[in-house]
Amino acid sequence: MVEISKQIEKAIIGSIKLEVNGRKFFYHAAEVTQHEKGKKMFLFLAEEEAKHLETFSKLFSQILGGDDWKKYIGHRDLEGEAPLVEKLKERMSRGEGKSDTEALSIGMELEMAAITFFQNAAAEADDPVAAKIFQDIAEEEKFHYDLLQAQHDSVNNSGFWLDGAEFQMDGKW
Repeated sequence: MVEISKQIEKAIIGSIKLEVNGRKFFYHAAEVTQHEKGKKMFLFLAEEEAKHLETFSKLFSQILGGDDWKKYIGHRDLEGEAPLVEKLKERMSRGEGKSDTEALSIGMELEMAAITFFQNAAAEADDPVAAKIFQDIAEEEKFHYDLLQAQHDSVNNSGFWLDGAEFQMDGKW
């Protein structure tokens, strides 16, 4: 088994928890959202989190030289919810998050926390491959934040959910 630094181990655990619980949150947001277009957007974001998990699995397999990273990071380390997601779901369960705009606001908070987490993980990573992956994921999370912000603005100003964008908001043509 390859030894990894405590920083990378912490980043692995934090990344996986954030993505797993982000996915759970977006599925929950899809359930409580009234509009079909809003539901579709939250489901899209939930599946994006699943793609991030695949990316992390490949990264961690590469860092550890095999597919044994799940054995290296104990199952107990991944139990429970990330503290931020736990807080946001609690807010929704109290009734504060029942409206579509509140679900969007909470999603934006989650994405902003993810951006910060991944930027910090990239800056602190002692492995250049890990740093690049963390930075790339931070950029994807910025796109998700922008999508949620655009939806939030649309719902607040017009009452209608955006349909498919006619342009890319991530600056990639």
